[in-house]
Amino acid sequence: MDQNSYKAEVTEAFNQAAARYDRMGVEFFTPMGRRLVERAALRRGDRVLDVGCGRGACVFPAAAVVGPRGRVLGVDIAPAMIEAAAAEAERRRIRNVELRVMDAEYPELPERSFDAVLGSYSVIFLPDAPAALARYARLLVRRGRIAFTSPVFTDDTFPFLPPVFADLIPRSLLRGLPPQWQPDALRRRFNGWLQEVGDLEATMHRAGFRDVDVVDEPVHLVTASGETWVDWSHTQGMRLLWEHLGPAERQRLRETLIAGLDALRDGDGPLVIETPVRFVTATAA
Repeated sequence: MDQNSYKAEVTEAFNQAAARYDRMGVEFFTPMGRRLVERAALRRGDRVLDVGCGRGACVFPAAAVVGPRGRVLGVDIAPAMIEAAAAEAERRRIRNVELRVMDAEYPELPERSFDAVLGSYSVIFLPDAPAALARYARLLVRRGRIAFTSPVFTDDTFPFLPPVFADLIPRSLLRGLPPQWQPDALRRRFNGWLQEVGDLEATMHRAGFRDVDVVDEPVHLVTASGETWVDWSHTQGMRLLWEHLGPAERQRLRETLIAGLDALRDGDGPLVIETPVRFVTATAA
């Protein structure tokens, strides 16, 4: 898949998902965004860029930290996400936030104009993330900070998903996916620079960063039921996989996941899935 086709597909998927994104009774992106802002160690008055901002999981906690003298610019390739985030900023009467439609891989912004760059589960979707990281380094002032999150990729887990899904998703259901969306192809694409800490540190150094810190922390994904999680999964990155399954395969996977996830619940209580998240921070050289 060429980059233009890939980006068009990602844009359409997140445009379609924007109205319900992170709004379906599943807690994950919002607490992860708050934790990323904490690890970024923002200061009052900072100028912050949030790449792939979605509906603002990082934008709004960052705006609260930097205060009225600071500013937060959130960019996203999906116009519907920007519209939703802008509406939320207006509803909250937050004045130190700006939202723009922009390709985060090629940010058209002045060099040395930000104190911090954030990216929560967004950098991983860029076709050439290592090259984009070098562009972010140029946007930062000297000793400016970058902080982003990614899944913790391993050879035996399904890309983007917690380890529990390795046993819940039958590989036979995914044989009809296009080659570029096969689990092995996704694993090769992402694991190549994100799986091993040494490879990730080397990538960051080549991009112009130092003082690289890589910390894996669990974020609790909390959902009312297996069905709630499956419905929610259509509003985030997994939507790109759902849309490449045929109707029969989609229904079989839905039923398999609902049954498997509900089996993990503690009685009638919510389902809590401990999800490993990789937090990466570094400073611009």
